[in-house]
Amino acid sequence: MLLRQSDSSGWVLKALRECSNIVVRELSMLSEDELLHSPGEGDWCLKEIAAHLRDAEELALRQMNTITEGTRRPLPAWDIDLLPAERDYRATDLGDVVSELRELRQETTYLLWGLDDEDWQDGADHPYRGRVTIETLARELAQHDLEHLAEMRRLKVALDADDPP
Repeated sequence: MLLRQSDSSGWVLKALRECSNIVVRELSMLSEDELLHSPGEGDWCLKEIAAHLRDAEELALRQMNTITEGTRRPLPAWDIDLLPAERDYRATDLGDVVSELRELRQETTYLLWGLDDEDWQDGADHPYRGRVTIETLARELAQHDLEHLAEMRRLKVALDADDPP
């Protein structure tokens, strides 16, 4: 499922709120072995995906806050895809990751709910992408959630297939 440009900001907010709740549900009641199962060399496990979502949320929130503060500095940027290799996500406590993700998502949605339509068009310069608006960041974050939620569900289906009754 793709988020179209014509989707309202309310729909994007709903997607952000609901997707984070679904991610939490998808991860609940899984053993540590299930959370650490990786389908192949270089593929992320469920725990790594959760930590990646948290990192993406943190970056998007920092970028949105930079825009709303009205500073003229470039948006913060780092490669969140490299962080799993730099940090030991597999040893991270999933409860901490989920708690941090929920707190960050709450901050993000509170920020976005407080904006009017004009504010959604405010932007700042990204060091690699040029000018980026709050609307673009919010839509990309929601799309990112959906992509990784689908990946999590595929991993869980594969777990079920590997574990016969």
